[in-house]
Amino acid sequence: MAKKVDLEPRNEPPQEGAEEGGEEEERCPIEEVALVVPETDDPTMPVMTFRAWFLGISLCVLLIFLNTFFTFRTQPLTVSAVLMQIAALPLGRLMAAVLPNREVRVFRGWGFNLNPGPFNMKEHVIITIFANCGVSYGGGDAYSIGAITVMKAYYKQGVNFACALLIVLTTQILGYGWAGMLRRYLVQPIEMWWPANLAQVSLFRALHEKDPPKANGLTRMRFFLTFMTASFIYYALPGYLFPMLTFFSWVCWVWPHSITAQQIGSGYHGLGVGAFTLDWAGISAYHGSPLVAPWFSIVNVGAGFVMFIYVIVPFCYWKFDTFDARKFPIFSNQLFTASGHKYDTAKILTPQFELNEAAYNSYSKLYLSPLFALSIGSGFARFTATLTHVALFHGRDIWRQSRAAAKSVKLDVHARLMKSYKEVPQWWYLVLLVGSIALALMMSFVWEEQVQLPWWGMLFAFGLAWLVTLPIGVIQATTNQQPGYDIIAQFMIGYILPGKPIANLLFKIYGRISTVHALSFLSDLKLGHYMKIPPRCMFTAQLAGTVVAGAINLAVAWWMLGSIENICDVEALHPDSPWTCPKYRVTFDSSVIWGLIGPARLFGGGGLYRNLVWLFLAGALLPVPVWAASRVFPEKKWIPLINVPVISYGFAGMPPATPTNIASWLVTGAFFNFFLFRYRKRWWQRYNYVLSAALDAGTAFMGVLLFFALQNEGRNLRWWGTELDHCPLAVCPTAPGVRVEGCPVF
Repeated sequence: MAKKVDLEPRNEPPQEGAEEGGEEEERCPIEEVALVVPETDDPTMPVMTFRAWFLGISLCVLLIFLNTFFTFRTQPLTVSAVLMQIAALPLGRLMAAVLPNREVRVFRGWGFNLNPGPFNMKEHVIITIFANCGVSYGGGDAYSIGAITVMKAYYKQGVNFACALLIVLTTQILGYGWAGMLRRYLVQPIEMWWPANLAQVSLFRALHEKDPPKANGLTRMRFFLTFMTASFIYYALPGYLFPMLTFFSWVCWVWPHSITAQQIGSGYHGLGVGAFTLDWAGISAYHGSPLVAPWFSIVNVGAGFVMFIYVIVPFCYWKFDTFDARKFPIFSNQLFTASGHKYDTAKILTPQFELNEAAYNSYSKLYLSPLFALSIGSGFARFTATLTHVALFHGRDIWRQSRAAAKSVKLDVHARLMKSYKEVPQWWYLVLLVGSIALALMMSFVWEEQVQLPWWGMLFAFGLAWLVTLPIGVIQATTNQQPGYDIIAQFMIGYILPGKPIANLLFKIYGRISTVHALSFLSDLKLGHYMKIPPRCMFTAQLAGTVVAGAINLAVAWWMLGSIENICDVEALHPDSPWTCPKYRVTFDSSVIWGLIGPARLFGGGGLYRNLVWLFLAGALLPVPVWAASRVFPEKKWIPLINVPVISYGFAGMPPATPTNIASWLVTGAFFNFFLFRYRKRWWQRYNYVLSAALDAGTAFMGVLLFFALQNEGRNLRWWGTELDHCPLAVCPTAPGVRVEGCPVF
């Protein structure tokens, strides 16, 4: 019997659960979820229809092709899955209108209906899951393709296609296996609510549901279309006509000849004090949409940001000259020599792309800008703080859930509704996990010279991923922030296998990027939980989408690497060539720093940055007093909300993220998730996540249009407003005697 879907979720506070079949049921205690996610289901809706398969695979292939193609260009572009999510609606309704209502028999006793009725929300969700495989697990985060590009285009290795395919697929399926094993901890518990999914839930409801007749103001669909159109039109300004809106650094106008003022006020090359952005892409570029971040998460990120940018960095730079900081720009992602000039890695490489130690010793040691160095140190602290925080605050619950997995546990309304569907057996995921591990180990034996990573290095990577996926997942599922440990993975293997850059890249893929894939899969599993998608349908869609996305991703990259002459070789390419691969140049530089030169020279006993290693210990200890205070003062509910890993996330990703990106994210998030949530809760409930999706969609559509119509043809404007940052002196050093072109000498 179908249950009628409520158009508006109830707003009454959570009530005590009622006993039903020996299980306790209650409304979701997370207020944001209770306000947004529907608490009813219609089990009769068809899900894995012909329409869902056709549109899902087609949009996944299109998205992965575009994302792979664009990522090699000088101006890389990531096409968001939200575009395909919106495009799927008219396409699905068109198929529902024109396809015949006819049964198609494929095998004896099995077939499908071409048109089982109106295009519904659950089909739309499954199509979006397919499309997500073309972004999160493929084009949008294809570090495995980056490693293959570095091997072929930079190191000129003759990589076998079968080896490359195994690297791509095993990385993603390994993440899928982690997700299946950890879903009981990161999907089923009430407290693991994955805030970013609420924006998608709101968008689905806006696209499919009608607002109540008595609702005041714009319907959610009209609101979405209005603001998507406004965002689409507006993005022509920061995206093409007036790019300076991305970084509005007025301090540099007031003091045009002061290096210090520009270091402080530059939004692009400085601390960004007073700078701001009027570009939604700039606001949401690195921490995602601020509209979907919980308020307590925003406060934690803000505390870390203020402490780092306005206290630690200024003291280290101007007061103590830490790490010879004043020889370099205060904020840069470049590598430097001891004289303050950009580091030329070609001078320390042998023809076999190994370290020439004599050349390295005679040329210069490697130096980093002060903010870059401190940001790496914060990554050390964030890694150990994540493990300690989750062990202290969530360890008991995780242990209890492990022991009680087969027993009756407290269910919220969403978990109770999902019990109507068959669960995916654990052994399905276990087979994928063991199979991907076996194939990866086989690859390390068969193509050992190409991958450089021995079998025990593979096992070490798997162990690291297993260790950290759960604690990082807990942080992301509750705060919408994902503490990264890319640096840690490369740091570890760089010490163990110095001088092997390819091994360093592959260790990062299996030890870190498989976790990224796992968390993306888990996020989608929670979306299916909220939208009441049968688990076996989710399993099928995710697995099929992953295999298709991985195969197409590699096929397109392989074709481009083989057909475009001198691709990624900036010295050999024509000056106007668009195939300079800046994204993969960063991957190559990373392999040089951590794999070729190695962390021992930077952070070892004689290394300039050796004291940063103490931040491993600091990160492990910092959550302890917070946890102790929460136990001593249990009545103070705000103490457990102090989250040290998220505080350290306030200065994560810089560079390439800038302080202005993060500061604008904080201000926007505070306005919507504190002021509007507290004082205009009805508006927030109805429109907040719809607005987030509208801004994402409008910006993405205009970004694609500008790229194809203008930027791809080289039709770029040149005037005062197209300069991102009018702070030329912000990149200058301030140490006496350092000579850099365009900068005064002190």
